[in-house]
Amino acid sequence: MNSHEIDYQIYGSEMQFVEVELDPQESVIAEAGSLMMMDSSIQMNTIFGDGSQDNKGLMGKLFGAGKRLLTGESLFMTVFTNMGRGKEKVSFASPYPGRIIPMDLSELGGKIICQKDSFLCAAKGVSVGIDFQRKLGVGFFGGEGFIMQKIEGDGLAFLHAGGTIYERTLRPGEMIRVDTGCLVGMTRDVQYDIEFVKGVKTALFGGEGLFFATLRGPGKVWIQSLPFSRLADRVLSAAGPAGRKEEGSILGGLGNLLDGD
Repeated sequence: MNSHEIDYQIYGSEMQFVEVELDPQESVIAEAGSLMMMDSSIQMNTIFGDGSQDNKGLMGKLFGAGKRLLTGESLFMTVFTNMGRGKEKVSFASPYPGRIIPMDLSELGGKIICQKDSFLCAAKGVSVGIDFQRKLGVGFFGGEGFIMQKIEGDGLAFLHAGGTIYERTLRPGEMIRVDTGCLVGMTRDVQYDIEFVKGVKTALFGGEGLFFATLRGPGKVWIQSLPFSRLADRVLSAAGPAGRKEEGSILGGLGNLLDGD
């Protein structure tokens, strides 16, 4: 096994955090800004590249960092290592309401593909990079920042998604269409593409955006009921152009029309 073997426990319901227990010299990697708390013997360091073990040489590290840059992430990741003599703990928090999904890559074919904002943390040895596709449209015309990451290795990785998480197993050849923002991740054998929603009326007034992700089995897919982009849109809409509070108002948005807003 190349990745570090870590233990964990997930706490909470709507705003969860994951507590990772590390043996001496064990490490976990995470994106900047996800740390919640850590024990005194945990040491933080910055590593260059995609988070996998540092045995790839300079060119390998540069390539791994470049893949992360394409997804809009930093060139660096943070590694948390237990430098003490006993077990120590480090915790990582959800960025918004939702669920933390533990993924054992050794049981999922060594690779999962996920939305670029869903990765939270993983055992050291797991690599995080962009999932290149033959069709350019998949990466750049999918709406809601639909650039997919691949998480590879044989250790534990943790994803975060908004709202309720739905896991579905697709049979060979079975296909579903998912709003691009609602797709969290999938196993390596699932074929995915972007489908344009036909009909101008549907695209402009249907509220579902211009694109669907089409997923074809076999494999597992994870879907979220509340993408962060949708949550942010609702918050901004409720705030209104002048910060008007409409909670409890019978007229609601109609009041804005009547007073000229």
